[in-house]
Amino acid sequence: MAHDAPIQRTAPIAIAPKPPRPEPLPLPRRQNSSHRFEIGPASLHGRGSIDSGSFLGAAAPPCQACRFSGTRCTVAEDDDGCMPCQLNGTECSLVSPSPQTRKRKLNGDSADESVKRGSPGIPSRRNHNSSLSSTAASSSFLEDMANVGGPTMLKRTLGLQDDRYSQYIGPTTDFEPSLINLSPFDTHDESLLARGTLRKVSDSDTFLMLPDHSTPGYDHVIEDLDAIEAIVAPHGRKLIDLYFRVVHPGMPIIQKTVFMEKYERSYREFSPPILAAVYILAINWWDHHDDLSKLPRPDVRELERLVRTTLEDAMYRPKLSTVQAGLLLSQRPEGDQWAPTAQLVAIAQELGLHLDCSGWKIPPWEKGLRRRLAWALYMQDKWGALVHGRPSHIFPSNWAVRPLRANDFPDVEWDENDQEERQDIEKGRLVFTRFVQLSEILSVILDTFYTLQAMQTVSNAGNGGTQLVLSLAKPIQLKLKEWYGGLPTNIRLDSYSASKMSSRLSCIGYLHLGYFATEITLHRRIIRSLASNTSSVDSYVQHICRSAAKARLISAMDFVNRLMPNHIQSFWYFASKTNFALIGTFGSLLWATSPGREEAEWYRRRLGEYRWTLSVSSKPGQSKGLTEFAMTMLDISTGLLKQLPEKPSMSRTGSMADFSAMSMPSSYSGGVNILGSFSNLPSTDVSNAQSPRSESESSDEGMGDDDYATPM
Repeated sequence: MAHDAPIQRTAPIAIAPKPPRPEPLPLPRRQNSSHRFEIGPASLHGRGSIDSGSFLGAAAPPCQACRFSGTRCTVAEDDDGCMPCQLNGTECSLVSPSPQTRKRKLNGDSADESVKRGSPGIPSRRNHNSSLSSTAASSSFLEDMANVGGPTMLKRTLGLQDDRYSQYIGPTTDFEPSLINLSPFDTHDESLLARGTLRKVSDSDTFLMLPDHSTPGYDHVIEDLDAIEAIVAPHGRKLIDLYFRVVHPGMPIIQKTVFMEKYERSYREFSPPILAAVYILAINWWDHHDDLSKLPRPDVRELERLVRTTLEDAMYRPKLSTVQAGLLLSQRPEGDQWAPTAQLVAIAQELGLHLDCSGWKIPPWEKGLRRRLAWALYMQDKWGALVHGRPSHIFPSNWAVRPLRANDFPDVEWDENDQEERQDIEKGRLVFTRFVQLSEILSVILDTFYTLQAMQTVSNAGNGGTQLVLSLAKPIQLKLKEWYGGLPTNIRLDSYSASKMSSRLSCIGYLHLGYFATEITLHRRIIRSLASNTSSVDSYVQHICRSAAKARLISAMDFVNRLMPNHIQSFWYFASKTNFALIGTFGSLLWATSPGREEAEWYRRRLGEYRWTLSVSSKPGQSKGLTEFAMTMLDISTGLLKQLPEKPSMSRTGSMADFSAMSMPSSYSGGVNILGSFSNLPSTDVSNAQSPRSESESSDEGMGDDDYATPM
């Protein structure tokens, strides 16, 4: 597809002549919490010289736009329709058709208006009495109006406008911040320049708003949307419902209310890649829908072809929906590629997702959406770096996003009569938030042990490398212990295992699997260090570290063994298939570094049991493919281990005795304080034992505070 030349960012800045600044708009008053508003000063709605009834429009029904959006329809004094329609540049059904629009004087000032419908970058020129409100109040009103729903919902957004896209102006670009502040901004916080429209969202953050129509592929948007919808027709709505029932709870990166409002009006209101991405993910659960399961599936390959081409076009006019589509496509079984993650990070920075939007002049719901998207991108980057073994793209020095809070999620996303749906949504939000926190710990592990500089530092330490690794690992282990101990009861595995007959899908599996993958990533570095410094590390320290690693392996295998069908069939984060494989990889590492034949044989048998568990979990109808990758990698690693030289037999009175003492599995149902307690455990041969199913679960608290203590 031929593309037009991209917009040059180095063109000279031509500041437009300062337009006459319109007077501020009236100050709104909230009527109640359901986003209905009263227009005008308080005197117009209370005791005053003007009849409040004439302004509230109580005697006449609301116009069609206000009825649709749930806004209080207030008739303007000049009878040119209602005030909400005037402020948003929409046609009002209260205006009777006439050859010429009526114009009246308001308090001696001209009430002439020049508003172009569908062009939010062109502000209203209607003048109002300056005593009615302040500029800040008018901005607040416009923000509220953009938040009430209906066709006006996206008018004042920054990253989801339907005809413009935004580019963040960084501190070192050809735009000088000092000169930007000299530009005249109107009541919409916008200033028209030769290169585009400046949009100031805070005292320090400014964006350049550019038109969509000048970007490559724009002329084909409707054609692409029609093609996407034709592939799934007439099942589009059922797939949308399936997506929000299965995927959305565990990955709430779409504003459901906005999405559904747009879809109810027309699928043509979407950006093609986000619509196709939602369909593609939902089709994975096609058989879970009573009606769809009896029908042939749509052509997924054609959908994937369309989403690739349309996503490429969308990157020329990036919006929040572009990041949403990219993140969703990464959750496909074959979608976890590293290069697209780099593109998503770049697009997100273009949209300012790496910034703190708390004080920005955008609708409150967009602030929450931006934070959720930002942290979802953070997770994508960190877990992508782990599973692909690549350097991360996001660094703390350029990450200012505020931690997620409860009010960053929509107030209502469920049917009030469906309590189970509400519980799924609330638990999904907890899973998502906790996974963000876990990803931050993972980021610390990657930065501390797996960057080129970090690995060189340990290498330069020579014989002291292991002690350095252990000293760095201890505070991270304590963070992991605190994280797991703080998990709410309703997202622990036992809360779902107790109701084994439940048919509700549960997304908590990817959270717990991610926890074990993080633990394993930490312990892998310790075991590697021990293997490279065997002669310089005290045998007691080696024993403590290997015992702790073994406890983690047993707990992880126990977790996989306890997964129920409602876990396996649910949504799993893209890194999950590799995280399943990492458990086997870790077991292979412990097998390879075992000092004696007996210990190596024990790991061989446990890995065989683990493979059997994976094979059971991958049977048809239970997310086939989720664990197949782990089985393949396990077969590869164990095949390589057959090339190891035969290990010596260890005496029962030597280190093998210590190994037998630690053969009692810690189980996922409870952690073991290795140090100081291993000598009290009975000697137990579990070489033929299956992974235990624990009847109850407490926290896997990890190791005690002294587990990584080294002799001084």
